[in-house]
Amino acid sequence: MHLKKQTISACLTLMLISMIATAIGESTQPAMAGQFDVRQFGAAGDGKTDDTAAFQRALNAAGQAEGGTVFAPRGNYLFKGHLDVPQAVTLAGLWQSVPAHNGIRDRGLPKPTDDGTTFLVTEGAGSEDGPAFITLNTNSTLKGVVLYYPEQNVDDVPKPYPWAIAMRGKNPAVLAVEMLNPYNGIDATQNERHLIRDVQGQPLRRGIRVDAIFDIGRIENVHFNPWWSMKPKLFQWQMSHGEAFVFGRTDWQYVYNTFCFGYNVGYKFIRTERGVCNGNFLGIGADDCHTSLVVEECAPYGLLITNGEFVSFHGPDPTMIGIGEANKGSVRFTNCAFWGPCNQIAKIAGTGTVGFADCTFTQWGGKEGRRPALQVKDGTVLIRGCEFRQDRPQIELGPNVRCAVITGNVFTGAERITNRSTGKVQIGLNVSN
Repeated sequence: MHLKKQTISACLTLMLISMIATAIGESTQPAMAGQFDVRQFGAAGDGKTDDTAAFQRALNAAGQAEGGTVFAPRGNYLFKGHLDVPQAVTLAGLWQSVPAHNGIRDRGLPKPTDDGTTFLVTEGAGSEDGPAFITLNTNSTLKGVVLYYPEQNVDDVPKPYPWAIAMRGKNPAVLAVEMLNPYNGIDATQNERHLIRDVQGQPLRRGIRVDAIFDIGRIENVHFNPWWSMKPKLFQWQMSHGEAFVFGRTDWQYVYNTFCFGYNVGYKFIRTERGVCNGNFLGIGADDCHTSLVVEECAPYGLLITNGEFVSFHGPDPTMIGIGEANKGSVRFTNCAFWGPCNQIAKIAGTGTVGFADCTFTQWGGKEGRRPALQVKDGTVLIRGCEFRQDRPQIELGPNVRCAVITGNVFTGAERITNRSTGKVQIGLNVSN
């Protein structure tokens, strides 16, 4: 028995020596081909040393190697300058899925500087002009990091900064990134086939801007919530000025499973020098925005909005949908839900076509309950198979409405449709319960 114990002890000792030797050997091995650790290029990660130059050296080395991954291990990396990610290079932190730091100020949860790869950004403070903090180029990627602006005040008007991320070239990607509190988030313009996936945070002025896209862009699983701060002064400013998603010219944009809370406008479609938007928007949401979705203009072939949810109950005139007078395009809402309590579900103008199919409307009418849910000033409107769940005025057609088809809807209480249109209008097969 004594000999057996000695044998086991000897075996364990040999195993331990082998493990130590292996660990020492591994630690002295050079990095794998295509892998570049920012620490080897002088990055401190201590939250005090400016790591801009060290990171750019690592990125340039990866670019000169015709591609690779620049890895930033756990640390707090301070940046007083901006970074340019070369073609075919990935700048990656340790996060494999986007982290969340909701409630970090009020509930004692870990701060973003405690538990991962955090970029502390101070570059460009005081002005929106200037280069983005990080510029991505053809086939380059930003992945697995937290962007945190430590000089922003949780309860004050936010300090302007340039865009946190700019996407250029072909196929740039932003994956699993938390934009905790940038003034401006992602500038997804002047590129082809951008991919923005698994991004969360609280951009204060603008979340994502898309423009000058002539080949399909993709935005997936992006959620903007006031996790960093809901302190009154800052959050009221965000509610008055913030725009979560802004779309200019983009040819058949794909947007899937996106959400925003606490902005002046949730989704905004505008005309720029390059043109207007058309695209497919599935499973999008805007909660507690002064206006959930605004279409100033869109392309003739339109916006397809399916399975959306829109909520407005604050602001000077809480409204779910606003269609502007300049719009000539087609906007279609299918299987969407709208609730408030708001003043009206939609205010529709312009010469385009707006359709609501299989939608649910609740909680409209203003304080006195007299405003119609859908107020159509101009253009063409198609309202079919929808459910109006309050006993209040449902639809108002103004004198300049060119065409309207209102059929197969279910009204709570009596049918209350005001028709002042001099155009062609069909109303029928509706049911009051």
